[in-house]
Amino acid sequence: MQGSEACVEGAIAAGCRFFAGYPITPASEAVEHMARRLPQVKGFFVQMEDELASMGAVIGASWGGTKSMTATSGPGFSLMQENIGMAVMSETPCVIMDVMRGGPSGGQATQPSQGDVMQSRWGTHGDHPIIVLCPNSVQEMFDLSVEAFNLSERFRSPVILLSEEATAHLRENLYIPEEVNVQPRRKQTLTPAEAGPLWLAGNDGVPLMPDVGTGYSVSVEQNVHDEYGAMQASDPEIADRLLKRLHRKVMDHIDEFARVEERYMDGARAAVIAYGCVSRSALAAVKRMRSKGLPVGLLRPITLWPFPEEWILRAVDETHTLIIPEMNLGQLVLEVERVVKERARLIRLSKLGGAIPTPTEIMEVVEEALSRP
Repeated sequence: MQGSEACVEGAIAAGCRFFAGYPITPASEAVEHMARRLPQVKGFFVQMEDELASMGAVIGASWGGTKSMTATSGPGFSLMQENIGMAVMSETPCVIMDVMRGGPSGGQATQPSQGDVMQSRWGTHGDHPIIVLCPNSVQEMFDLSVEAFNLSERFRSPVILLSEEATAHLRENLYIPEEVNVQPRRKQTLTPAEAGPLWLAGNDGVPLMPDVGTGYSVSVEQNVHDEYGAMQASDPEIADRLLKRLHRKVMDHIDEFARVEERYMDGARAAVIAYGCVSRSALAAVKRMRSKGLPVGLLRPITLWPFPEEWILRAVDETHTLIIPEMNLGQLVLEVERVVKERARLIRLSKLGGAIPTPTEIMEVVEEALSRP
């Protein structure tokens, strides 16, 4: 199965029954597959007039009680950012699949890129938390799609599945389990008459979510609001309390969901940090170097944001050199640099134009680094 199709199957297995989107290369296969599959499971597919409207429809469907998602690529992802911010502020669970392609603007519509790494984190304005998962195989396109929906329900937050053209168009065998672990919507259990402030968070910082149209008096506000949902945009104390809670509800629980794959790290003097399709080249390079007796390991962030600092710091304790190959001019390397400061030597390998760094290119950089004192 193709990666984009596997993402759709994972979403449906997770309970997604609403999709709104606008076709865009190289994410159109996900849109087309959703159009075929959702009616078969009594779901709803809507082709919207643009990506801004698509994200708005996804938010509305989620508040109507339906697990919902959209899929796009770089230019459409840019258009969605305003409503992604609204989903963060209104604590709306939903999933956005972004299939990265070369940019800026129209860029290279049919070529892979990793240019949206920072946009996925900081694309919408203001201080906000975000969860971004980055698959590198068809199987992970399915598995992480399920996980994205589970995390969106757990934290009442939009979750981004960040892929590239190469992974989305990749065809590999896919195993679909008979049973999938699905996080149900954490609904308000008190009756409308009993319910107090519907935005009052529990011990985990996440309020329960009532369905619009089921009797609750619900104010869904994109501005700063109090625990009753009433706009309080001029109150600095309420704004401080709300924004810090939105941040803590994700960051205080990062150990519960952050994932990093570690390969050949025992005794490694250098580590390659790679994600997405580049991690496949990196693993091939590391395997070849290990067969030659070179002490090299691989760290693959699967949870790209929040950035898994703990794993990077542990790698620095064991190695003196970190090599970061990316299909951009160096986006994740800036975050690694922020974390490790001057405790390790950082080497970036940037490649643009839609060409994935090859195992040979990665090996040459690593071997040259290991030859230095």
